[in-house]
Amino acid sequence: MEFNTIGIIGAGIMGSGIVQVCAAAGHEVVLVDVTDAAVRKGIAAIGSSLDRAVSKGKLSAVDAASTLERIRGTTDYASLSRCGLVIEAATENPEIKRRILEQVDAIVGPDAIIATNTSSLSITKLAAEISRPDRFIGMHFFNPVPAMALVEVIRGLQTSDITHERVKALAIRLGKTSVAVKNSPGFAVNRILCPMLNEAIFVLQEGLTSAEEIDAGMKLGCNHPIGPLALADMIGLDTLLSVLETFYEGFSDPKYRPAPLLKEMVDAGRLGRKTGRGFYEYTET
Repeated sequence: MEFNTIGIIGAGIMGSGIVQVCAAAGHEVVLVDVTDAAVRKGIAAIGSSLDRAVSKGKLSAVDAASTLERIRGTTDYASLSRCGLVIEAATENPEIKRRILEQVDAIVGPDAIIATNTSSLSITKLAAEISRPDRFIGMHFFNPVPAMALVEVIRGLQTSDITHERVKALAIRLGKTSVAVKNSPGFAVNRILCPMLNEAIFVLQEGLTSAEEIDAGMKLGCNHPIGPLALADMIGLDTLLSVLETFYEGFSDPKYRPAPLLKEMVDAGRLGRKTGRGFYEYTET
């Protein structure tokens, strides 16, 4: 069974990317955020992304226009009442996510599926916040969503088979490859990736070499398409820190201890690309 209308909560980088791929796949999409300005910014980002795809010959102007026409932005959660699927894509903060999920649960129909785009938080724990935990699941998209082919589909302890199968089928319709993962801090990909990024920050902190040399070494020596520090900047250093802290707490293992330099950079507001400065400096183009 396909989802006719999909709701997305959060108009940031991840949310707007998820909106774009859902609308491009033919779904009507309701985008919700807390302010009109945030909604407008999210839709503008989608428009810019579609324009780039058109300029590169990856998408026709007609298809780009049709995609935008299928998106409706609002600050009213009541607009989600007719959605067969709602994907929460707010910041990686458990309290914020819980508040959002409670609001969604009170609005959507009894057959609706609620998903969270978390990169590390417990699906089982979040599912316990809603009245129908069997219809709750994790959908972990990767940034940038329109370009990245993977979606981790994460089952909580309560997730039903039908919920899991319907969400896996949706991922295929969105042009993604889905990987089924059990609930665990960081799931599969970030469980492997984030400690590597953290170790690169430790190497920089200890003065073994420069950020540029670390990234060049991993690109040329390990055939990575982007260096770990540049990738950390792209992810957002605050997001990376949040994930590592979740690992540290969830596993009680010192190998997941966030690098002190990472904490200091987050304290300084140097969060990477989104603030214009992280391990590298960025300018608007």
